[in-house]
Amino acid sequence: MGKWQLVKLNFGQSSVHFGELGIGMEESKERVRSDTLFSAWVSNYARLFGKKPVEELLAKFLQPKPPMRISSTFIYREGKNNTKNNTIFYLPRPLKFPTNYPHGGDLDSEKDDLAFFKTYKSLNYLPLDIWHRWYQGEGFTTEDAQDLIDKTKGNAKGKLKQAGTFDYKEAFKNHKLPKVAIDRTTSATNFYHTGYVQFDWEQNGSGIKSLSGLYFLVYFEDNNPQLIAELKAALDLLGEQGIGGERSSGAGLFQAEWLDLKDASSSWENVVKPLDKSAYQCLISLFWDDDKSILEQLIIDNSYSNYEVQERGGWFSDGNIRRQMVRMFVEGSVFPIEPPGKLADVTPSEFKAHKIYRSGIGLSLPIKVQI
Repeated sequence: MGKWQLVKLNFGQSSVHFGELGIGMEESKERVRSDTLFSAWVSNYARLFGKKPVEELLAKFLQPKPPMRISSTFIYREGKNNTKNNTIFYLPRPLKFPTNYPHGGDLDSEKDDLAFFKTYKSLNYLPLDIWHRWYQGEGFTTEDAQDLIDKTKGNAKGKLKQAGTFDYKEAFKNHKLPKVAIDRTTSATNFYHTGYVQFDWEQNGSGIKSLSGLYFLVYFEDNNPQLIAELKAALDLLGEQGIGGERSSGAGLFQAEWLDLKDASSSWENVVKPLDKSAYQCLISLFWDDDKSILEQLIIDNSYSNYEVQERGGWFSDGNIRRQMVRMFVEGSVFPIEPPGKLADVTPSEFKAHKIYRSGIGLSLPIKVQI
């Protein structure tokens, strides 16, 4: 039987720089996706345990049932009373409407979503309790509609506001630092800015307490204590090395905090439980597969699936070369069946030392949607 765990990444005073294709050095995303987290994690596993053990580990991830599935990272934020059970965990809003959502204008004008649709669409991430209620519980309510209308008019109130639905961007701040690059041959200088993200923190006695940061979910296929202990050690090393860009400037340092779901929030154990056979699946990781038969089952037509695709590329850190580009389904995509996914071989043709993989292993949550 598999085991779920939640891992908080507490960055404290350390800023982060998470670059993505097309955003440049002056910008930074506030979170890192599952393929990047997987690559950084496995690279530190290799540093810690050596070549042969990491090859054996990757061989396990190439099997139909990999030993571990991870989500992308998402924002957590401590609530005002600052207790562990008041932590707000944000999840990506599924790309399909929740049940009872009055969309499309096919109802009479007083009941459709014209008064709040733009506000609804701007909610790319939802607090866990709202996500659970909309997509696994009673669905969208007339009270939710009124809360969204109030927010649209600039007077946010009600249960959605109390849950932190409109406060996602309060968890972090963006800033830029000026830098100068000097050409080694000509000594010519190049002035530029680098974008960083700073998560909220406070002084706690002689230490630092993270008030917001990132978290991700892990699903272990089997209870293998040795492998889990090794992976935890590799994640600790990653925290000391830093994740993302600008690590030489001290960015991306974190401390990992492993939690059982019941200790993170009373809602999590219900969120990961299977629903009935009519349930759909919402991606909380990136997903890639080249099996045509699986893709045909996932994408029957637009009535059953909603998805977005993003190109994933970048530099291979040890070789100063670019990995092959792949296109992956992103978080929030909805499919009628569970998307399994696999590792994508992105080894450039000129690189012969070893294989380079990017993780497209999927992790999803069951949801109810409005068709």
